[in-house]
Order: sequence, then C-alpha cells, then structure tokens
Amino acid sequence: METLAEIAAAIARHVSEEGFNATPIERVSLVRSSTPTMPMPNVYRPQLCLVAQGHKEVTLGDSVFRYAPGRYGIVTYDLPVTGQVVEATPDRPYLCLFLDFDPVMLGELALRVPPRPGAPAPPIGKTVSDAGTDLLNAALHLLRLLDDPAALPVLAPLAEQEILYRLLTGPDGARMRHITTGQGRVAQVGRAIAWIRQNFRERFSIERLAAEVGMSPSSLHEHFRAVTAMTPLQFQKQLRLQDARGLMLVQDIDATTAAFRVGYESPSQFSREYRRHFGEPPARDIARLRASPGLAVLA
Repeated sequence: METLAEIAAAIARHVSEEGFNATPIERVSLVRSSTPTMPMPNVYRPQLCLVAQGHKEVTLGDSVFRYAPGRYGIVTYDLPVTGQVVEATPDRPYLCLFLDFDPVMLGELALRVPPRPGAPAPPIGKTVSDAGTDLLNAALHLLRLLDDPAALPVLAPLAEQEILYRLLTGPDGARMRHITTGQGRVAQVGRAIAWIRQNFRERFSIERLAAEVGMSPSSLHEHFRAVTAMTPLQFQKQLRLQDARGLMLVQDIDATTAAFRVGYESPSQFSREYRRHFGEPPARDIARLRASPGLAVLA
C-alpha cells in the first residue's frame, strides 16, 4: 500500500531515537524499535495507535490484541496494558503513530457527526481494527505537516479533526462516543477508573468504590469488567505493580521499599505477584532491564 509506505517513511524521518519520540504536534508521538522487545507494562490513555511497519501485541486482562502494518487500535479509557514489539529489524524497524485524543475536540465533533446506524459497540475500552483508505490518508496529512513547520500551527488541528472524524464515522464510532458521554453505566465505570488511578496505593473495597461512583457493587463489578477486561482489584494490582517497577528502575530502591510505597503490606506477596505478572522476581527483572535497555522500549 503506497499510503502506508509513505506513513512509515514520514515516521522514520522524524524519530531520533528508539522508543517514544515527541513531536511539535502536542498530542502526537512517534515510536520506533529496531528489535523485538520484552513485554513492557504501560498505562494507555484514550488514544489512537496506528502501526505503519512491524508487528506488536498488547495484552489487556486475558485479551491479546495483535497489530500489523495498517492496523490501528483505539483506547477509550486509561487502561493498564502490556505491550511488546514482536517483529522488527534494523532494516525494517517497528514504526507507529500515537495520537492522544482531545476530549473537547472530540466532543464538539461528535455533536456534529450523526451516529452510525446499528447496534452500539461493546463497551470494552480497547480494540484493534484494519485502517481504511480514508483513515490512512488522514494520518498521512497530519504527518506531512511535520515537514512544513510554518503551516503546522494552522493546519494540525484540522488534520487532527480529520482523523477523529474518520474514527467517528468508522466501525469504532460508537466506542469513540463513550469518551464524550457523561451519562450511563459506561460513564460511571470511567469515573471508577479515574478514582482507582488516583487512589491505587490505598486499600479500598468494592463497596466503597461503588458508592463513590453511584453504582451497586454487583453492577460495578459487571460493567467494570466489560470495559477493562478485569475486576477493579485486578486493575488496582496492575497499577501497583507497574508503579513499583518504575520506582525500582528509576529511583534504584529495593523491592521491599517499593512494595510498601505502592501499598503492599506483605513483601512476599508483592514478590509472588510481581513474578507472576512480569515473569521474573523483582531484582532479576530490574537487572535485566538495566542490562538490555533496548528490550525495554514501550510499544
């Protein structure tokens, strides 16, 4: 596909190093990896990820989403996921575009674009689909502005709106509208996600969380799992483990200290759950990350 090749070439021109690269466009990041990577946890914000070259896999709960060139994923809530580049070489590196959604821009556009007819999309907060010609062209229009700095301040918002329009009018339009709605069960789950992200280091009960967002405990459990593919307590645990890993890697603290900081009361429980989630005990995992930083590129 000629358009996809142009997108890959544009990304390659504007990435200066492995991993995430910021761009002059506020909500746009470009990613490059010249090798496959180890599974790396991350918290995806509401965003678009379009893969132009290479392959990656993203795990959310028990679901695995597979990206190939020309496939895109959207995330509609803050979600803890694990991403891994599974196909990349120095000659053909993994290249992708991330666009964080502007909720104000999206909300204004959603009011002007009528919903697609048919049944509403399931509420799960992540999906992967094949990009159509219109969406690829819209992404290319945005990337071309990186070569035209004078036009960028004026045209970048228009190019961003074009991408959002293609998403709203495409197969994921109903799911995109979940970002803009403030009513209903899905919106309440969104508030529960935000509450857990702010308070994940503290102990809480399902009953307390349900009261915070105005739901019954059984309804919260059901709808939270439908959106995130995990329970609220599993969601909290993933955030704790990701936070602890970052503390050990960046601040060079030991596993016991990290465990207490993120809310664990038992270092042995922390070590068991860390090994189950990341595949190795904390000290060995951190040593591996430091020894091979190229394997730790966030995808």
